[in-house]
Parts: sequence; C-alpha cells; structure tokens
Amino acid sequence: MGKDVWNFFGHHVGSEELDLIKTILGQHAGLSREELAATVCELLGWTRASGRLKARECREFLERLEAGGVVTLPLKRIGRPIGARTAVPVTGRGDIHAAVTGTAGDVTPLRIVRITTADDRLLFRELVGRHHYLGHAVPFGAHVRYLVYASRPQPHVVACAQFSSAAWRMASRDAWIGWDDATRARQLPRVINNSRFLILPWVRVKNLASTILAQLARRIGADWRAAYGVTPVLLETLIDPARFDGASYRAANWIVVGTTTGRGRNDRAPHHTACVPKRVLIYPLVGDAAQQLRGH
Repeated sequence: MGKDVWNFFGHHVGSEELDLIKTILGQHAGLSREELAATVCELLGWTRASGRLKARECREFLERLEAGGVVTLPLKRIGRPIGARTAVPVTGRGDIHAAVTGTAGDVTPLRIVRITTADDRLLFRELVGRHHYLGHAVPFGAHVRYLVYASRPQPHVVACAQFSSAAWRMASRDAWIGWDDATRARQLPRVINNSRFLILPWVRVKNLASTILAQLARRIGADWRAAYGVTPVLLETLIDPARFDGASYRAANWIVVGTTTGRGRNDRAPHHTACVPKRVLIYPLVGDAAQQLRGH
C-alpha cells in the first residue's frame, strides 16, 4: 500500500497515531462512524483554524484505512454519506417560471443571501437538484452556499452558488501557483472551489452571471473567514467544455490555466474513478496570491 494512503490532507500519519486510532476504534466499538471520526479528531487535534473538527474528512480517511485492511469500522448506518445524492424536494418554488429577460441593470441591485436556515437549504437543494446538470450532493468538507435574489421587477431568486474545499491536486493550478507537494499540503486551505454555480434556466439576463460572480468574489473571503477562520486568497472552478465555454467567468476576470487529467477530485489513492477532463479556471482574491500560496 502506497505511503499516500496514510496522509490526512497533507499530514503524514505515523505509526503512533495509527496505533492510537486502532485503540480508539477498539475501545468505542458502539459508536457510529461519524462519532468515531469526531473522537479521532479531538484526540489528534485535527481541527480547522476556527477550532471546528475535520470530522467529515476524518471519516473518509478512516474508510480508506479500512479499505487498506488497517482497521475495521462499524457497519454504515442509514444516512447521507459524503457526496451522496440527497432527496430533492419538488415544489412550486422549483418549477419553471415565466422567462426573465433583459440586462443585468434591469434586475439589479442583487441581494446575495448566505444560506443558514433550513428553509433556504431546502430551496437550494431543490433548485440545484432539479436544474444543475451535476445535481445536488452533500458538500465535501467546508462549504458556504448562497441564494441570489434580483430586486426587479419583483424580488425573486435568479441564481445559486456553492463554494467548498479545494481539489487536492490539479496540475495546471499547482503549476500556476508554483507548488510542490509539501507547500500545497500546508497552503491548500487558502484555496476554495466554486463547486456549483447555477443561473436558473428561465433567467436569460445579459451579463447577469458575470455580475454575480464578481459580487461573490468580493463577498466570499469574509464569509469563509467567519465560518472557518481561514482567509482564502484564490478561487478555483471546473467547467465542462462540452457544455459551457466559460465566457461568464472570463468576463468576471477569471483566468483559464489548463484542463484536468480526468482523475477524481481528491487524486490521492493509486486507483481513481475516471472523470471527463474539465477546464480549470482560477480567480486570485489578492494581487500576490501565488506568492502567498508559495509561502513567500
């Protein structure tokens, strides 16, 4: 088994920590996988800068250890695993509405609402689940989501956006930054991924997408810092070139840096699920983003 298997988001997990993990699993066999992951995080200090546990990522790590024959976990309980498709509500709020047309100036000012309530989460899930080509999935790790409202001709939702943890390795992004593996492991939390962006299909407003992207870029840094105690300096996103040309991102000053290799988003284990290569775009939130991410 390759040594990468025993890395937890860039941190090499040594034999003493592995022994402690085995002890925890043996002494707390009645706990669920989620509870075991939280316990491991507490004892090993696997936390975000905000102090919150990296429990979701730890559960994935424990499952990789199990796949490698290192530990035995309790059977999965019924629930929503990481990345699982969730039940998508079907209500009138997500039905096709009358077409909204014109230019961005016809519907502004925009109101960007960070999702914090159960009702907003349901609405986001329905809109993304019914109208985004990738559907809705349980976000991986850290994430911040938004509903975007136009104010004219009357207040209504026109878009949804989600930012989440960055991909572990993307050659074109890493080359633009100038990362080696060790530096990437330290600095990756300062990069975040725009993992969903949806303009609702009945909204056909010129320049609206680029306007929203520009406003989100100004907003996300403070919101991410408030949620996780980390100040991001670079945004990334992936675009399926068979579906989109990325014009809205480029109009909002995002930079095309290359394409993915077609490997999975985390790209750690020696075996990967094949994916369609995507176009990689980045948006520096500060002028010296690459320097900061190299630790200079």
